[in-house]
Amino acid sequence: MLVGHIAVGLAAKRITPRVSLGTTVLAAVLPDLLWCVFLLAGIEHVELRPGRGAAHYFGASDMAFSHSLLMDAAWGALLAAAYFFARRYARGAWTLFAAVMSHWLLDFVAHRPDMVLAPGFGWRFGLGLWNSVAATVVVEGGIWLLAIIVYAVYARVTRPNGAMGVYAFWIGIAFLTLAWYGNIAGPPPSSQRAMAISSLVFFSCVVAWAYWMNRVRPSCYNSV
Repeated sequence: MLVGHIAVGLAAKRITPRVSLGTTVLAAVLPDLLWCVFLLAGIEHVELRPGRGAAHYFGASDMAFSHSLLMDAAWGALLAAAYFFARRYARGAWTLFAAVMSHWLLDFVAHRPDMVLAPGFGWRFGLGLWNSVAATVVVEGGIWLLAIIVYAVYARVTRPNGAMGVYAFWIGIAFLTLAWYGNIAGPPPSSQRAMAISSLVFFSCVVAWAYWMNRVRPSCYNSV
């Protein structure tokens, strides 16, 4: 998933308004950021095949250090612990841990059977939602739409600080939606390295945008 993970970050902000949106989004996409770094370092690998849409061109041959259930729990615990020691806010720390763990669950739903429980564990899991663009649009798109409504409209978690808090937010949402559709229906990247670099830039920009949104759409609590 793509916007499905970012949706978790938006929802986590609703659950813990004191936590910065940038931090909740960082937690939700942390395994993907690590995956980009591990790809560039040669620790993890993917297979790229002809076809349109990630379900057809993407083969996750080795990503257990960034995307296995055990390692996601470890990364989530490290992030939650770092946040707790810095902010002394237990509810925020537990929310961040849950956001990281949600990554494996959502990818389990989206991917073909290529999700593992731990490095070196042979069995692979996945329901293959990505195999159907229509089903992905309905399921992941529904999650995305619900998260946007909860964050920006229904729950009134934040209040825009001037025009920038309105337009920059909705432009970002539109861009993320287009990037998501390109991911599920677009052509493959030219190489594994190109995919790793472009994905690292993309996810880093998403996190930076989320931190910026936290400034121009402040909540009724002090974000930390």
